[in-house]
Amino acid sequence: MSNPFESARRQLDEAAKIAGLDSQKIERLKSPDRYVEVSIPVIMDDASQKIFTGFRSQHNNARGPYKGGIRFHQQVNLDEVRALSFWMSFKNAVVNVPFGGGKGGVVVNPKELSQNELEKLSRGYVQKIYPVIGPEVDVPAPDVNTNGQIMSWMLDEYIKLSLDGHHQGRLLATFTGKPLDNGGSQGREEATGFGGTRVLREALKAKLADIPEGASIAIQGFGNVATFFAETAKELD
Repeated sequence: MSNPFESARRQLDEAAKIAGLDSQKIERLKSPDRYVEVSIPVIMDDASQKIFTGFRSQHNNARGPYKGGIRFHQQVNLDEVRALSFWMSFKNAVVNVPFGGGKGGVVVNPKELSQNELEKLSRGYVQKIYPVIGPEVDVPAPDVNTNGQIMSWMLDEYIKLSLDGHHQGRLLATFTGKPLDNGGSQGREEATGFGGTRVLREALKAKLADIPEGASIAIQGFGNVATFFAETAKELD
């Protein structure tokens, strides 16, 4: 199996050669500013204790606070998280938003947890990464198998750890992807899938002559992005 972080570093080297970029800057971008691995103890519903492993990688904050999602998946590992934080730095730079790249994850199959256990895990993760996140430092978001409810638990835990009730409004910005009634943004949930269909539409326009009559599309997976992609793709003209 290929190492995603090493693949990302090779991609950077190849791009740098084509663009003739400064070698010192390229070397600086090859490694995250910081990454942490944490152990998260959770008392399960049967009163047993299970230890989960979590990660947070902060690649580069030259353009602003680190920004990137948190994924709950049994195949999460450090190299994946480091690679994703790497790519987030470049994604944010390409669209010219004032954020750097971050990414996090927990090694878990959330479908095997009860709602109570999932909440404990979400809060436990924040307890462990609390010192390295914040609205001006690192702003997590939902990713694979995480959602607005999980972000709400994480935000609530962060606020509890941060203060005694003062400046709570500012701290709402620590996590994005929250429900609307908890400081979330309209359109955020469907944004990625919706945007994907718009990219597809423009790509089809540019290559219209190469598209056979009656062509169809195939969607791999059916999570958040694929669901909204499917719903909006049928409306393409």
